[in-house]
Amino acid sequence: MPIAGADTGPTALYERVKRYILTRIRGGEWTSGMRLPSENELVRTLGVSRMTVHRALRELSTQGLLSRVQGVGTFVAAPQTRSELLEVRDITDDVVSRGHTHQAKIVALEAVRASADMASLLELRPGAKIFHSIVVHKEDGVPVQLEERYVTPAFAPAYLEQDFSRQAPGKYLLGIGPPTEVDHVVFATLPDKRAQKLLKIDTDEPCLVLTRRTWVGGVPVTRSIFTYPGSRYSLGSRYKVSEEGGRHLFSR
Repeated sequence: MPIAGADTGPTALYERVKRYILTRIRGGEWTSGMRLPSENELVRTLGVSRMTVHRALRELSTQGLLSRVQGVGTFVAAPQTRSELLEVRDITDDVVSRGHTHQAKIVALEAVRASADMASLLELRPGAKIFHSIVVHKEDGVPVQLEERYVTPAFAPAYLEQDFSRQAPGKYLLGIGPPTEVDHVVFATLPDKRAQKLLKIDTDEPCLVLTRRTWVGGVPVTRSIFTYPGSRYSLGSRYKVSEEGGRHLFSR
């Protein structure tokens, strides 16, 4: 049977499956903690391939809307407290604006193959070549941010040739083309061993993690993960609310 509520436009089938699932979650039919129909049941109900259903479930899981338990099933994820973060200043500008010295340590700058999840986020085929960088940003010699980026070569073909100890990756990418769409998610976590070592923090030091995906001209071009030691950094933005309810940034 056709997917309920689907239009007849060229939207990819997996996007229509996602819309079908989200409609039922947002409408209260499928509530927090409820197990979704199995992939096979969704295939029969929606008349699409199992690969299409699997991709839709994987993307919604990556976005934190579903929780998949191996051998058990897929569940509606519990809602998380999420505050809108309108814009994050470049770490270099942030440090310098406080009158301190910024340093950057390049940990990795390489070409890698996209995992299934990363390929899905950047709308590439699994195994496609993407650029990957890891940079530790320091303020007066103290690590304050661990930056990890995945960049599509089509958007920034010379990415691996840059000296990011002199110019931050964010500024370089902004110079190529400003994003037309940005998705931010912020959450708290305890650091893994790599973050502990690079940020020089203890195992029980809570961290803030910001994930960011950017689009240019409707095409996803970067996926970034920023990790901040909770005792050394905070995130925030200031905005003005217009009479029409729109928001205008005071600062970047």
